[in-house]
Amino acid sequence: MSAPDVVTEMFAAYRTTLDSLEGKLGNAFSDAVHLLEGMSGTVVVCGMGKSGLVGAKITATLTSTGTPSVFLHPAEAMHGDLGIVRNGDVIILISNSGETEEITRLLPALKRLAVRIIALVGNVDSTMARAADICLDAAIDKEACPLNLAPTTSTLAALVLGDALAVALMERRGFRPADFAATHPGGKLGKKLLHTAKDHMRSHDLPFVDPKMVMSEVVAVMTEGRLGLALVGAADDLRGIITDGDLRRTLVEGHDLSSLTAEQVMNPTPQTISANASYGQAEEMMLEAKIQAIVVLSDDRLVEGIIQIF
Repeated sequence: MSAPDVVTEMFAAYRTTLDSLEGKLGNAFSDAVHLLEGMSGTVVVCGMGKSGLVGAKITATLTSTGTPSVFLHPAEAMHGDLGIVRNGDVIILISNSGETEEITRLLPALKRLAVRIIALVGNVDSTMARAADICLDAAIDKEACPLNLAPTTSTLAALVLGDALAVALMERRGFRPADFAATHPGGKLGKKLLHTAKDHMRSHDLPFVDPKMVMSEVVAVMTEGRLGLALVGAADDLRGIITDGDLRRTLVEGHDLSSLTAEQVMNPTPQTISANASYGQAEEMMLEAKIQAIVVLSDDRLVEGIIQIF
């Protein structure tokens, strides 16, 4: 079988699994969401091997979306790490077979700790399923692996169910973009959600020109300003904006720039944004308008700066 054919079969197996999972969502899933929403402690996710890697991702998703969670390696749990489990916690056990030895050996200890257990397993008649308070059925027809051995479809099923729990909890708790920003202060996401327009504007040496200034002088100001634009008017009286694009359009229309003034070339309705608006909103406005710069205004409608994207 050719490589494309193998991949086509893999995606077909994935689609079948996703359809099957959706059909099996029912009272058990709702009960799991209700249990996690009402818990007083932390979600402890536990899995071995590939299921453990999936569990670590589920832990990260839960934590970043408002549900405190930690990952517990089952082998390390037998040597002291079980100490992270506390009264009021809920533990999610992940295993395709439901018989993973490193996890089943933990069951007596988990029972002694009186924590609630959610089993996310591919065998609802397994040891882990029987020991759980709630069992989520992640059974699959077969692995997407050509040998039907390597965890592929089974890990997909576990991952999707874990994400489904996280998304359902977000909805139940009314998790907002501001809440998401609070747990993602770094990188592009943090910049978009937490930073304001004022944090990223250029506020010094803004290229203001008089409306009556001849275009030869305007172009010199634009070149010196290194922003590819000129602001027509003053900080307290913005009349318009001239960008490189405005220059090109004027030339294409056959006008002689040397005979024109700034007010004859300017766009009298520049895009503006409040200095206190989010940087993400500024980005969205520029992308939607297909512009590279936006004017930042104070609450008093004074020009405070310029934001550029490239």
